[in-house]
Parts: sequence; structure tokens; C-alpha cells
Amino acid sequence: MENRSERFFEMIDPKNIAILDYTYALPQERIALHPLKERDESKLLIYKNGEIKEDIYKNIVDHLPQESFLVFNNTKVIKARIRFQKNSGGIVEIFCLEPYEAIGEYSTIMSKKGSVRWKAMIGGASKWKEGELTGKFNEAGFALRVRLVEKLTDAYVVEFNWVGDYSFAEVLEQAGDVPLPPYIKRKTETADTERYQTIYAIDEGSVAAPTAGLHFTKEIFTKLAAKNIQTAFVTLHVGAGTFKPVKADTMLGHEMHSEWIDVSYEFIDNLLSQLNKTIVSVGTTSLRTLESLYWMGVKAKLNPTLKQLQITQWEVYEAPLKESNLSAKEALAALLLWMKLHSMDRLVTQSQILIAPGYSFKIANAIVTNFHQPQSTLLLLVAAAIGNQWKTIYNHALENDFRFLSYGDGSLLIINQ
Repeated sequence: MENRSERFFEMIDPKNIAILDYTYALPQERIALHPLKERDESKLLIYKNGEIKEDIYKNIVDHLPQESFLVFNNTKVIKARIRFQKNSGGIVEIFCLEPYEAIGEYSTIMSKKGSVRWKAMIGGASKWKEGELTGKFNEAGFALRVRLVEKLTDAYVVEFNWVGDYSFAEVLEQAGDVPLPPYIKRKTETADTERYQTIYAIDEGSVAAPTAGLHFTKEIFTKLAAKNIQTAFVTLHVGAGTFKPVKADTMLGHEMHSEWIDVSYEFIDNLLSQLNKTIVSVGTTSLRTLESLYWMGVKAKLNPTLKQLQITQWEVYEAPLKESNLSAKEALAALLLWMKLHSMDRLVTQSQILIAPGYSFKIANAIVTNFHQPQSTLLLLVAAAIGNQWKTIYNHALENDFRFLSYGDGSLLIINQ
């Protein structure tokens, strides 16, 4: 499938996209509040060359080309929601978004002991003017303190403090709760601890699940192996920004959320060798990671002396990146060379890439993904992949009892070439 050097951006300018053009009526009853009993029993919509088929995830292997390469996001959801009770009885809820401190690896922050600062959303912030809040958690009476440090434009900075030989990961496990999305309007249940997590989750750091992967089971991986379909893993820590509504009239007024990616040299080298296959991204997060790697390779090619490689919201639509016309093979080779020059065996950095109509895909040929909210950047990504057919697909799903959003059903979409 290595023909991306001939692709150019379409005439659509993503900055001028009106988000109202990407809406649809989603009845509340179509939002899945609970997962199905079996992960792989969820319905699967298959779209290719204008044709729609239906099946279930258990049979997804039957719909993949023999020469496929599946890329999964192995991030692990942390218990990012912590509730503190004030002396007056009022509840203040802290929703951890991302570390406030500069980091080289997420694991560094998650392993910190004693104190850590995070960006957070605060429910009941008006009731918490100053001072510390203290919560007692677990049967041993584990104590966690939190103080308000600073108010940012769209969040707060809070500092957690605790006593004892606990990492912050262990603190969250003791004190936190599963951060179900805001549209799942119910209290968390014991089952959510397992089900709002992929079976291959390893690297802690997400505050939202890479939901396309929730449908995959050991049995599916066994079938993939039997068909000699290779799989590989990247890490993108999903932030709460994935649920951030687009409030601006056009995308120019919307600030895309930035997320941390962590990819090994070995993975990029393997990906380079697989470009002749159908590259299937399992989830929008895996897709954003793959496409970001291409553009980081372009930046490395244009300026090998760069100390860091990050992708901002609009630069892939602007010169000099837009005009580079590097093939995927050339871009990934340049990225590997840059990593060698900087003695890196892992690439840990941030991407703010916005994939919307007008974007030309460089790596991914197909995507496995759930059904997304109206007027969301995730829906824009789907529209970038399959054009206006997104309307036909979503109408089909609504008319044929598909379940929507994180705990809902999903689709296998072949990207328009």
C-alpha cells in the first residue's frame, strides 16, 4: 500500500470547516450505558468502496485482508476521578487530566512518591476557595491531601500530597474511581474497572479508554495469528480533551487537545517493513499516532538538528510540511535516522494533530472505531477517512439498532484512497 507519495491535500481547508455540518440526531436511548456481556459480541459495521455489511467483532478477522497489519494502543486507563468531602459535607471532585510538570515519560510521574502536581477539572470548585482537602481512603484509612495551586484558562493545577511508600499510580488505585465519559450518565460499577479497559492495556496514563480496542478478546487475537495477520502496539495516553466539544463556528476557533505518545524504535522499524500491507489502525488514537509519526519523519528530514519532534494543530496543512510530498517510507526512514542521531530507542513526545476533511492519510489504510458524538473532532476524523459517506454509515447504524459511543458497537472502515 506504499503509494502515499502521490497523495496531495484536497481543496478543503480544515480551518474553514463549520462544525454544524458534522452533526446528526443521537437519541439518548442509543447511547450505550453498559457494555455487552461479551466483548466480541458487539455489532460490527463494515464499510468498503461504498458498500455496507454487518457482522459482530468475533468475526472481524473474516473482513480483514490477508495482508493486514493491525496497530493497537496499549495505554491503560487510570482511576482519574477522586472525590473529597469537605467538613461542611459538600463534595469536591478532582478529575485528573495530565501531569502539570514537564516529563520525559509518563511512567516517571506515575512512579513519583509523596507529592505530584496535575492539571485537573474540578467539580464543585466554587465551594473550594482555598486550603487543603483531605480524603480517607480504603480500610486502612489511607490519607490523601490536595490543594489548589493555580487556575488556568480551561483547568486547574492541583497538588496531591500523601505519606507512605506509595507511587502515584498506587495512590490513584486506592483513592480514585474509573473515569467514565460524561455521556454515560450513571454511577461507576465494579464491572467498569475491568470493562473500561482493553485486555492488552499496559502503560498507565489515559483518563479515557481507547474504546475501539474494548471489543477485542484473546480469541480474536488467536484468530489473527492463525491467519498470519501481524499486530503491534503503540502508546497514546488519551486525555479528557477527546470529549471536548467544538464550540467555535469553524475549526479555526477550536483548540485541539494535545496528547502524549510513546513509540519504540523497534515499532517504527517494523511499521516501515509493513507498508506494503493494509495498515489497520484500531482506534482513532492509534491512527493519530501513526499519522503523527509520518509528519515527525517529515520534520526530521527537513531539519535533522531539531532537538524535539512535536506536531501542532495546523502545521500539517501548511508549508513547509504540506509541500514536502515525502512517501511514508521516506518519512519513517528519516524518523529512524533522527532517533539514531539522538541515541533514542523510544520516541516520547506530544501531538496535537487535527485530522479533518482535507487531510490526506499517509500511513493508515483502514480504521476500526466506535460511533462518535455529533459535532466532535472524532467525527471529523471519520469524515476525513470516508468523506460524506459518514452520513450514510451513521444513518444505517441508527436505523439498525447499533449502540453508540464508548460502550457501544463499532465499525471497520476502509479509508478512501
